[in-house]
Amino acid sequence: MSENTLYDSVWEQHKVTELPNGQDQLFVGLHLIHEVTSPQAFAMLEEREHEVAFPDRNFATTDHIAPTEAEKRERPLSDGESEEMLSALERNVSEHGITYFGFESGKQGITHVVAPELGLTQPGMTVACGDSHTATHGAFGSIGVGVGTSQIRDILATGCIAADKQQVRRIEVEGTLGEGVYAKDIILKIIQELGVDGGVGHVYEYGGPAIRELEMEGRLAVCNMSIEGGARAGYINPDETTYEYLRGREYVPEGDAFEQRKEYWESIKSGEDAVYDDVVTIDVDGMDPLVTWGINPGQVIELSEPVPAPEDFEARTDREAAERALEHMEFEPGQSMLGYDVDVAFLGTCTNGRVSDFEVAAEVLEGRQISDDVRALAVPGSETVREQCEQRGLDEVFIDAGFQWRRAGCSMCLAMNDDSLEGDEVCASSSNRNFIGRQGSKDGRTVLMSPAMVAAAAVEGEVTDARRFLSDDARTVSPTDVEEVAD
Repeated sequence: MSENTLYDSVWEQHKVTELPNGQDQLFVGLHLIHEVTSPQAFAMLEEREHEVAFPDRNFATTDHIAPTEAEKRERPLSDGESEEMLSALERNVSEHGITYFGFESGKQGITHVVAPELGLTQPGMTVACGDSHTATHGAFGSIGVGVGTSQIRDILATGCIAADKQQVRRIEVEGTLGEGVYAKDIILKIIQELGVDGGVGHVYEYGGPAIRELEMEGRLAVCNMSIEGGARAGYINPDETTYEYLRGREYVPEGDAFEQRKEYWESIKSGEDAVYDDVVTIDVDGMDPLVTWGINPGQVIELSEPVPAPEDFEARTDREAAERALEHMEFEPGQSMLGYDVDVAFLGTCTNGRVSDFEVAAEVLEGRQISDDVRALAVPGSETVREQCEQRGLDEVFIDAGFQWRRAGCSMCLAMNDDSLEGDEVCASSSNRNFIGRQGSKDGRTVLMSPAMVAAAAVEGEVTDARRFLSDDARTVSPTDVEEVAD
């Protein structure tokens, strides 16, 4: 088993005891709550006449069902089920003294965007939330895990969960990203190499020169999709980039207290003598942007690669999955993803709904119009992100280009509000999952890509290489190049 890694250090510092069933009782330092998975947990708490053990370690917002059109935020919400969930959340947090970032707070948004930008997530923490993408918080050198409703109940009642310690895989990301290639491409490459089940039983520690060069918002994108690679969590050791991001944020101590906290953060980093259960090297030097061709995030290729054939895969399950994907997406083996028609462009989510994501997309959109055949949504990950984008004038770039500029929420990532695909529409999406039906239509088709690639697809009405909009000198890929590779 691993030794002297950040994961080992954080685990041991939060371990309360070993339980009779062999699991560890783990204290949760930060518990994030939203409207979808918490009502049942609060109801179970009430049935047992329990109080919330540590109200000050719990923070709530509304994101999954949040309408992103301003006029649809009037209460009661037009959707009865959504209104019921939201009302339950408001009642529960009020009764138990839990801080809540609602529509009127100016801080509402996606849980995994709100907590980092407020400085709630800090190195060395255990972070839990009733949402699988809690892995996002590992970007700070914390251990973030998604939990189910019964575990939410346990955290509310005791501040702890029962958990199994995982193995630690170190992923060394070598090379330098070229222009127009981003953190989203790094994590898609990792999933392409290791598979959607490659991380089962593991947490991923990301490191290497390409990771060190990322700013915090890029690191958040990488850790966010650890779960798509099968890992229980993913994290990056904290460094000066981490500390400078945290300095001055609302829930981060200042002055001497910050420096003392920083000493602790340094102490929990993986040591030079750390022992890992596995080490994998991924080279991103010269890598092209990646896009998915199938119906899970592991069915992904670089733009210079052709869509694979089922017989290209060794495992029978992978061949069968490829056959289903090709049928659903209406692809032929050997085809280029370039030129694949797009009906919808969606920019946002806990993966790519931060200010830097809108900045890179705006670079592509500046002075351009989206295709007449494309419906395009820009959905900031939080109201804070929306405000910062508007202060920079980015909203005007999107609106002038033909995008709908929306309010914060999960939106079309999982279509729990009115934002949904219709029929067999194809969506160029900056989200994290391309499962059948994920975006609201069982016939809809989702192509995952970076924010810049989403913007380029919106302009052209088809999958295209965004680098051609970013620089005259940038290396780009054409369908002819892909055909040559396939031959």
